[in-house]
Amino acid sequence: MAADKRGNKTVRDLVLSLVVLGVVVAVIYVFIPHDSKASPVASLKVDYTASLQQARRYAPYPVAAPEGLGKEWTATSDTFDATDPHQVVWHLGFVNTANQYVGVEQSNGDSAAFIADVTLNAHRDGDRTVSAGGVVWERWKSARYTALVRKDAKATTVVLGTGTDAQITQLAAALKERGGQ
Repeated sequence: MAADKRGNKTVRDLVLSLVVLGVVVAVIYVFIPHDSKASPVASLKVDYTASLQQARRYAPYPVAAPEGLGKEWTATSDTFDATDPHQVVWHLGFVNTANQYVGVEQSNGDSAAFIADVTLNAHRDGDRTVSAGGVVWERWKSARYTALVRKDAKATTVVLGTGTDAQITQLAAALKERGGQ
């Protein structure tokens, strides 16, 4: 009979523990804000000013960033990696009000490898070119991204994203290159 009592207590304790846990989860759910209509972009917003200043100070090429892009664009990511002087990489990503991503990628490394890496193996879209910001860009296309690519003696610059051609061209046209050694 002692075994039966012990077994009953174990089941009763398990049920009581589950009830207490359910109450804790309910309290957390009620008191933690969860607005399903809130924009997830607002929580991803970054101020890239310091990273841009660092990139423009130390990169061996003029670093591109948009000027006068407009309030419909929100910066969501930025990185500058100068650990390898032969492959210095600058990244700046944006999301627009239509929730489309458009980013700027630059590197002084091998252009073919860099383009393949950042565009997820895009291929040149025939001989198509786009004029943006007074510069002629090659048009590239992959399964995921449309990209505009410009290569010069110091660096490869790629503007890519899931946005429309007009949105990608708008970002490319807003780019201003400054700094570099």
